[in-house]
Amino acid sequence: LHMGKTMKEDLTVVAKYIKQLYPPEFNVFSIYAELYHNYFSSQAKENAESHLEDKDIYLLLSWVHNFYPKEMRKDHALAVELDKVKLGSLLPSSLSKELEKKYLDSEEVTVKNSLSRCLDKEIQRWKEDKEPEKLNGHFQSELLGIFVIQSIYSGQKRAEDISKAVGEELSRRLLKELPAFLRSYRDAFEDFKEKSKKHRYYKPILIANINNCWNFR
Repeated sequence: LHMGKTMKEDLTVVAKYIKQLYPPEFNVFSIYAELYHNYFSSQAKENAESHLEDKDIYLLLSWVHNFYPKEMRKDHALAVELDKVKLGSLLPSSLSKELEKKYLDSEEVTVKNSLSRCLDKEIQRWKEDKEPEKLNGHFQSELLGIFVIQSIYSGQKRAEDISKAVGEELSRRLLKELPAFLRSYRDAFEDFKEKSKKHRYYKPILIANINNCWNFR
């Protein structure tokens, strides 16, 4: 953030006040921009090659795909000048792809584990001596139906915020996880139907789970 702010503010000063003090052939703005970019890029590369937590990978990818090219370099005071310089990306393509793969692998596992924990909680709730919650007057599991959909949607949204390509790849992966989750859900529900017919709230639990199907569709 500090480097980005410094680069943006300093290049704005160069564009507005300094470049006109030199002959055009000196390409003063280009020299400043390339030096700042090269330093920023070297720091990003150094970070990318170190051990990063998942949140740091996400932040670095956000800078590479989003903040740096779209917000900093498209700033109204700099865009025209920077378009002439052709600075390129903050990270080499191979390193960026490596980080994207780490992020996608991690996010896929996170969502998968989240869905699994959610189903475990739901199964536990079926065993309790409690009537299911009502949503708009109908028995429904807010935890299962809404939480699962939100987990997948928020995962997709986070990935799309990095780049369209990363978002599409995560969507493709999660669309494999959802059927796997639904199969596990179905198997657990069938097991409950067979073994828990004497449960005090057997019928409301059946209704709640049938109503969940609409949300999943």
